Amino acid sequence: MLALAQAHAYLEQLQLPHAAAVLANKLDEAAYHDLPYAQVFAEVLEVEVAARRERYLRTRTNMAHFPFPRTLDQFDFAFQPSLDERQIRELAGLAFVAEAANIVLLGPPGVGKTHLAVALGRAAIDGGYGVSFVRATALVEDLQRAQAEGRLDRRLRVYLAPKVLIVDEFGVWPFDRVGATALFTLISARYERGSVILTSNKGFAEWGEVLGDSVIAAAILDRLLHHSHVVNIRGESYRLREKKRAGVVGAAPPRSPLPAPPNGKEDR
Repeated sequence: MLALAQAHAYLEQLQLPHAAAVLANKLDEAAYHDLPYAQVFAEVLEVEVAARRERYLRTRTNMAHFPFPRTLDQFDFAFQPSLDERQIRELAGLAFVAEAANIVLLGPPGVGKTHLAVALGRAAIDGGYGVSFVRATALVEDLQRAQAEGRLDRRLRVYLAPKVLIVDEFGVWPFDRVGATALFTLISARYERGSVILTSNKGFAEWGEVLGDSVIAAAILDRLLHHSHVVNIRGESYRLREKKRAGVVGAAPPRSPLPAPPNGKEDR
């Protein structure tokens, strides 16, 4: 028993509390089943490794600031037939992160762009990469504020640190030229250094209007798309589907016929 107490104390000193907690039970199992000591040692350490990985994933996930927990297994690919499930599964293999390539998810509101972005971000965390999630509007406002206060370089480092930066809902609100320039600075700084996953309900031809400057839009697209995977989702909104199932949204009422013009002739 003295040896067990010493071993327990040593594990605690080495900051292996989970291994220390299961040591006695593992030794009892080994004695009962006549297991080799090497196997017992491996199983004790396995408990510690699993606990540390769980803590690591929890910490990294909290640091990512995801708006909700999502995985690819929760995504209804059958509802979005325009989406290539095999392509998304391949992206979840994280080769794009190793290559510092980007992912651009395009499509109308509600088709699952943010779900996919979060799921790929979670896959990156599982793969050992740092991830950060931010709404496009909040990102640009933060960079504009930092620029006005003369600390843009320092603030940029926050968005350069994660290996994967998720920029959600680009195009929902337009930016002024200062904001567009700040965004260009960030995209340029991350170019070939880290991956960006960007979601947008605007086609590339509309980015000049969103950014208020077609030249800056072209420069951002040049860097963003040079090493990239573009996923275009064309389908119905998941949120609208759920409302329909709940009976909140029904079929559109029949249109009433247009009144005849005063001269009795219809416009052609």
